[in-house]
Amino acid sequence: MELYILSPILFPLLGLLINATLGQRISERAISGVATLAAAAAFLMSALMFGQLSGGDARLSATVAPWISAGPLQVSFGFLVDRLSIVAMLIVTGIGALIHMFSAGYMHGDPRFRRYFVYLNLFLASMLVLVMADNFLVMFMGWELVGLCSYLLIGFWFEKLKNAEAGRKAFVVNRIGDVGFVLGLLLIFATFGSFRFDDVFAQAKAQGEALAGAIGLITLLLFIGATGKSAQIPLFVWLPDAMAGPTPVSALIHAATMVTAGVYMMVRAGVLYELSPLTQQIVALVGALTALVAGSSALRQFDIKKVLAYSTVSQLGYMVAACGLGAFIAADFHLLTHAFFKAALFLAAGSVIHGMEHGLHAAHGAHVDPQDMRHMGGLARRMPVTFLVFLLGGLALAGLPPLSGFFSKDEILLEALKHNVLVFALLAASAVITALYVGRQLVLVFAGQPRSAAAAGATESNWLMTVPLIALTIGTALAGLFNFPTTHALTDWLAPVVPHGETPKFMPELAATFTALGLGGLGAAWWLYRRPERRFEEAEAALGRFLAGAWHFDAAYRAVVVKPFYALSTICAQVLDVGLIDGAVNGVGQLFRQAGAALRSVQSGFVRSYGLMMLLGIVLAVAYFVLNAR
Repeated sequence: MELYILSPILFPLLGLLINATLGQRISERAISGVATLAAAAAFLMSALMFGQLSGGDARLSATVAPWISAGPLQVSFGFLVDRLSIVAMLIVTGIGALIHMFSAGYMHGDPRFRRYFVYLNLFLASMLVLVMADNFLVMFMGWELVGLCSYLLIGFWFEKLKNAEAGRKAFVVNRIGDVGFVLGLLLIFATFGSFRFDDVFAQAKAQGEALAGAIGLITLLLFIGATGKSAQIPLFVWLPDAMAGPTPVSALIHAATMVTAGVYMMVRAGVLYELSPLTQQIVALVGALTALVAGSSALRQFDIKKVLAYSTVSQLGYMVAACGLGAFIAADFHLLTHAFFKAALFLAAGSVIHGMEHGLHAAHGAHVDPQDMRHMGGLARRMPVTFLVFLLGGLALAGLPPLSGFFSKDEILLEALKHNVLVFALLAASAVITALYVGRQLVLVFAGQPRSAAAAGATESNWLMTVPLIALTIGTALAGLFNFPTTHALTDWLAPVVPHGETPKFMPELAATFTALGLGGLGAAWWLYRRPERRFEEAEAALGRFLAGAWHFDAAYRAVVVKPFYALSTICAQVLDVGLIDGAVNGVGQLFRQAGAALRSVQSGFVRSYGLMMLLGIVLAVAYFVLNAR
């Protein structure tokens, strides 16, 4: 039974072991095939478990082995498959398998092809450890492993300094958030005497009022960890740079793994958050502000992947705000739909970049950045499948019916309208901005005439890349049915394990308003960017620089944290280390060298010199005794 429950984790581990040991002796096709089949097998096993849970089993659990045994601290490698974790497992493995398949075409010819798929399988297994854990400590193990994998894959092409720096930035910023998470774990054990979800949540429900202060601090500390993993203010700065890695990695990070970890953790710990209204207010406000800041920052980016990266930060803001509003099921619903349309958008962006690189190869001597939208244009005719995928993904992101993003975003906006007017206003403004930057991207990339030889020579991607795009587009169109307003299937599915209030009722007036605003945003983007002479004139120069710099959060970090840290490091290295410590150590050595040199001078090697010294020594000794005898 344990092997059955652990099989979604074991299959990716088996795939990476095969490729790590045999990969040098097999072909690219075999390497990608092993990795993709491992991911697909994990999805199949997750689907079988979903069927078992649907058939009546409330949960599946397995305790693999003891881990820590120290007095009252007893922790085991325990795993849990319930109605919440199975949804995450299906997202991670299903979308992960499609990204593996896309990667086979995208990474063809890369000198580190084998290493890439080893890392990708490890990423999948690590995320599954996180979502299948039955206690906070095993969850934290998966939490740290996905952080390691993101570091390895963001900086995968480390020959370029900016890629290595992006990986390091992701690692460091997430460690800052993890300090809060670790402190939260320590307080959980101090308060509840256990890390197991069942024990912690049962005690919290039974003693909620008596433990209100501790639970408030615990939830706040856990949220600090979530601001790192799920890229919220003030720790969102790493995610826009995470697009430095291969595009399929960006899709995996932004859609199915890493960034969803913080949202999943808060949904899992919803029992605790419900008992701390103050923390929930903070969470809701931070999420709404993040949605607005990141969405407006996307308006002034020209890198096709960076627009989508800021978009991810903004959409994560919606999910986090929903958690703060107590709408945990709405947050999970948006996590699900976002996984489909954001994976589709990122892989479509990868297809565009791949096509542009082909155009660059065909246009000998052309030198343009294949990710810069200013060098694109006219790709709708050159890459029709990619265009259709990007169009439908963008419309879902903009929240237009009948695509999936419409239903999940509308549910969050409805909860915000019911519970917090300020949060609703911020999210509503973000929704309009989303439509504007989606329209801008569609116009700059696909409309008009090619603006470079690379765009003119771009070609559609091969079937290994287009088949996953089509599959994700189908999911983008249909995922809204999982919690359709008349059925609420996802709400009913998650209700036994996720805290929830009254089932939200569909409000046609709200839906119609935001549909009109979304169409207005797309229309405004078409009007602003359809004419070549106006495409790159961004309203007002100062505002443009402000938005391009993501509200200057990075600049503030450099001024307040990075530069003082480097200055302190320089002082420590040159004054304390070289001047004081090295000076003291070298001084002692110099002292002994000089003393040795002085003593060495008496070692002449002449017997007569030694005889004279012996005679003088005898004379001095006799004189001493004679004088003392008196």
